Amino acid sequence: MGLFDDFSKFLETRLEEFLQNNPDLELQALEEQLQQQENDTLRLIADLQKQQQKIETEIMKTAESIKLWHSRVEKAQAANRQDLAQAAQERESALLRQGNQQWGQMQGYKERMTQAKDLYKQIQERRKEIKIKISQMQAEKKWQANTKANTNSWGSNTNYFYDQSHDDLDAQFRQWETDEELERLKRNMGK
Repeated sequence: MGLFDDFSKFLETRLEEFLQNNPDLELQALEEQLQQQENDTLRLIADLQKQQQKIETEIMKTAESIKLWHSRVEKAQAANRQDLAQAAQERESALLRQGNQQWGQMQGYKERMTQAKDLYKQIQERRKEIKIKISQMQAEKKWQANTKANTNSWGSNTNYFYDQSHDDLDAQFRQWETDEELERLKRNMGK
């Protein structure tokens, strides 16, 4: 599974590099690259399935031929035709070797199919991780933009200021402060 380990290591390295530099654009590029690899892997799986079906069909044909030649060997031996029996046995042996080779090829296709499906799952998981990171970054950017907009608008928005000429509380404090000043002046004059 060295290929898959190398692939996984490559993706981790690339992800770290992308996050350090221009993370939003680089993550989108990586996501697109993973999409392409996902499509390539799907094509590989489809191709392997076709090849596996083809070899299975060939194995069935070879098995039928082996069965035919086995019955011919028995028939020639029963008729005491050793020359034909010997030739039929050689043909049957050749077909058995061919069948074993075909069986090995089919097992190879199955193994490659399993690896391709595992790779496809890894790519899908990685794409999900990348999409989550992209969503998080977009949400963070949006939050930062909103925070900045709110911070900037706090000091500049006139809706937050009150009109002092129409403020009852301010008028009450002014009246109270005036009354206190008058009281103080009266006390000072009375001394």
